[in-house]
Amino acid sequence: MLSQALESGRRISRHIMTLFLFTKSDVLTVLIPITLSTFAAASHPDVTRVPDIVIWIWLHLLKHDICNQMQDPEEDRKNKPYRPLPAGLITAQNAADVRWLLVPVCLIFSAMYGIKALACSAFLEALSIWYNEFGGDETGLSKNLLTTIAYATLELGATAVIGSSIDSIWVHAVAFSSVVFATTIHAQDFKDEEGDRLAGRRTLVTLFPDFARTSMMIGIPLWSLCLSRLWKVDLVSSIAFIAYGTIIGARFMVYRTAGAHKQSCKLYSLWYTLVHLLPGYWRFFNST
Repeated sequence: MLSQALESGRRISRHIMTLFLFTKSDVLTVLIPITLSTFAAASHPDVTRVPDIVIWIWLHLLKHDICNQMQDPEEDRKNKPYRPLPAGLITAQNAADVRWLLVPVCLIFSAMYGIKALACSAFLEALSIWYNEFGGDETGLSKNLLTTIAYATLELGATAVIGSSIDSIWVHAVAFSSVVFATTIHAQDFKDEEGDRLAGRRTLVTLFPDFARTSMMIGIPLWSLCLSRLWKVDLVSSIAFIAYGTIIGARFMVYRTAGAHKQSCKLYSLWYTLVHLLPGYWRFFNST
């Protein structure tokens, strides 16, 4: 009995790890920033809803990522062999079964938090189908636009899950984070440049690599300055934030190896996480 229980536990652990590996690359770029931004921008955050938000966001990421990674597993075999499909941890048919099973799971789970969360869940599914099934990821413009809309929808859905009302600070926070994301999202494309070229994707990085690097070198420090002033960040913190953004922007211009791109993307993800915390800074120090 004990050995059977241990073996069952190991199988369950393997299944959980397999599901996690589908979303591993989105933890730093999506899951953590949106979770933090939900509480930073919320007018009356309920910290007891942290698990609810994390689960809601992760389930929708999982659904989308499975669908996305089923499109071209050979590309992942070259660039991200740890992912479940190229690693042989799950078959394509089983992945498809999980992907479609997650559709009603996400809708039912969202319905528990009201009509807004349910509407966001349904809209995210429509965006995912457009992105993965109808070539939404094939050009840089459509890819960035759909990703930005999905990101804002995740933030809106997470706010519905937390049960917070939407005020002007929340609107400004989501609007500016969306614009920042739309204008700097190609930071994530540098590490996938080789795979995108092999797949024939027309991204800003593959079409105009020099312009893409220059936009990062200028855009990240400039956004750091603008957001510091917008959210009335103190002088010392502003200087530190702008300096950090300048270092990241310079890295994209100077360091051009695949390994350097991965490190720069991680540093960018941290910077973008800090962007999401700035509304919380304003609420704490300037809200009356």
